[in-house]
Amino acid sequence: MLNKNIETFIGCDNEYGESGLVIFGAPFDSTTSFRPGTRFASKTMRSESFGIETYSPYQDKDLEDIAVFDGGDLELSFGNTEKALTQIEQFTAKVLEDDKIPCMIGGEHLVTLGAIRAVAKKHPDLHVIQFDAHADLREDYLGETLSHATVIHRVWDILGDDRIFQFGIRSGDRSEFQWGQDHVFTNKFNFNGLEDVIAKLQGKPVYLTIDLDVLDPSVFPGTGTPEAGGVSFMELLQAMLQVSELNIVGCDINELSPIYDQSGVSTAVACKVLRELLLAVN
Repeated sequence: MLNKNIETFIGCDNEYGESGLVIFGAPFDSTTSFRPGTRFASKTMRSESFGIETYSPYQDKDLEDIAVFDGGDLELSFGNTEKALTQIEQFTAKVLEDDKIPCMIGGEHLVTLGAIRAVAKKHPDLHVIQFDAHADLREDYLGETLSHATVIHRVWDILGDDRIFQFGIRSGDRSEFQWGQDHVFTNKFNFNGLEDVIAKLQGKPVYLTIDLDVLDPSVFPGTGTPEAGGVSFMELLQAMLQVSELNIVGCDINELSPIYDQSGVSTAVACKVLRELLLAVN
């Protein structure tokens, strides 16, 4: 008998009702400031995910043993950034309403704003942990306040001071770092200080956003704005496992641009990061 062909991320073919985690793609890169292409990340990751296993030897866990629903890609409005963010917010709100954890695959980093708008409404005491090469704290970029270069400043507009914790940051305008000193916690270059932040955030709702360019370009060249001096895969994995001890109420990975790595290695890395993230926060 012929069956409907529905492609999901490996091991994430459970029914919505039985799943505690919901992954979905946000294929949007309309504000990308350098090299576009992140809109193709989620679709590429689904097809390439079958090159990895459902089992994680790092955590001794298997995607076959947990229930994850793949909601596919959202049909986002190109040319209307605010509408696209609203569409992301509405989908995320539905997932939260059903007491599930949303895990979004970007897309450029601005898509995080749409998800956090929804999560912050359900969890007013929300805190954000950001792994990233870039501060993303500009007030505007070329006159636009909605950009992947301004996303964390827009998140701050919602959450306020002392609720955002950045790690791995190694790029940004001088004014971003100066402004950030008074409003967010920023650890440059690596994950030093993460244990102290985790101790501080015990019992609080936390959203984890992972810009994959936190990884060194030697590990992850397939991104729109690569920055030398990044962390290794194992360093990122260890940091993710540490953060998973917290009350994670939402998460995302973003900024894979598969067309800039024809070897496919960057996509394979992104798939492995997603697998480990799903297993860790479950």
